Amino acid sequence: MIDPRVTTRRTLAGLTGLALAGTLAAAPASAAEPSSSLQRRLDALVTDGGSPAALAAVRGRDGRTRHYTAGVADLKTGAEVPVDGRVRIASNTKMFTAVVVLQLVGEGKIKLDGKVERYLPGMLRGKAGDGRKITVRRLLQHTAGLPDYDGVLLKDYFDIQHRHYEPYELVEAARTRKGTPVGRWSYSNTGYVLAGLIIQKVTGRPVGEEITRRVIKPLGLEKTYWPSLGEQRIRGPHPKGYWRTKPDEPYTDVSTMDPSMAWAAGQLVSTPSDLNRFMVGLLDGRLLRPAQLAQMKKTVAAPQFDTSGKARYGLGIATFKLSCGGVAWSHGGSAPGYATSNAATEDGRAATIATTALPADMKTVKNIETALDRALCE
Repeated sequence: MIDPRVTTRRTLAGLTGLALAGTLAAAPASAAEPSSSLQRRLDALVTDGGSPAALAAVRGRDGRTRHYTAGVADLKTGAEVPVDGRVRIASNTKMFTAVVVLQLVGEGKIKLDGKVERYLPGMLRGKAGDGRKITVRRLLQHTAGLPDYDGVLLKDYFDIQHRHYEPYELVEAARTRKGTPVGRWSYSNTGYVLAGLIIQKVTGRPVGEEITRRVIKPLGLEKTYWPSLGEQRIRGPHPKGYWRTKPDEPYTDVSTMDPSMAWAAGQLVSTPSDLNRFMVGLLDGRLLRPAQLAQMKKTVAAPQFDTSGKARYGLGIATFKLSCGGVAWSHGGSAPGYATSNAATEDGRAATIATTALPADMKTVKNIETALDRALCE
């Protein structure tokens, strides 16, 4: 789901925070008929929700995918929204990072209940948290009590839009704030930056390379990539992303940006259909051994994660109840210019909705959540 704190506090808490190719026979990319329920909901996200564009992909149990678009890709030119265009998926990256950590757990290179200090000696100290007391599991579960760094670094987004950050700078920024009690669920991008640093420490390779080698390539996610160092433009067909701080302000194009402030917590670029393929592949057990997938699905209450207050969070993945019965697995992510919400079921259904501006209010967030529920239930 979309991290609701982004709209309620007007911060970038979701900057880095709210399906398998080859064997799945996806339908050719095409816009759905205008009369469809999801198409109407996407149209409303543009006309009523204020987003310049919205795009979605819905995968049925039979493996076929339907694509939807609404609005315009460029407010200046009025260009059409590219079907299954690329967007910055922000905190959805956390699922990829968690998968790599859990793969390394399965390989015996990381202990899920090992202390952070074991892998990153001396990095986590002080009022923000103590690496000698915090486990890897708690980083992935958001129960480490770590403060977020974005509230420290972000004063005016346009001041840092093109600034490059090293991961240690993000951790250092978080260390200036007091943490919350260990064990209490509290969303933290900082925890996933530390998880990325642990991946690099035990593999000796960049986290983006490990995500690409271990997740993106095996699943054939051809439109998903980790931006290279200094790469600020989005590759390939994509709608432009827009940002404003007040509803009555004109939108500013923020498609070009340095995503390093998100890093292992939110740097990836992908498309709605690729996110669906990832989710289906993950739930099918094609990325993780049964023991590690079971650990990923062990959830705790995460009342601030969605508007229902009833969401639960595992290790890099959340779950919520569907109106038609059963549950869906999800995450979501919000960054300047883009908000992406997704959900998938264990029987192969999946849906992803992206907008090219952050939701203007909680009503819009709720509308997106409802659209996802209906896409899976109908």
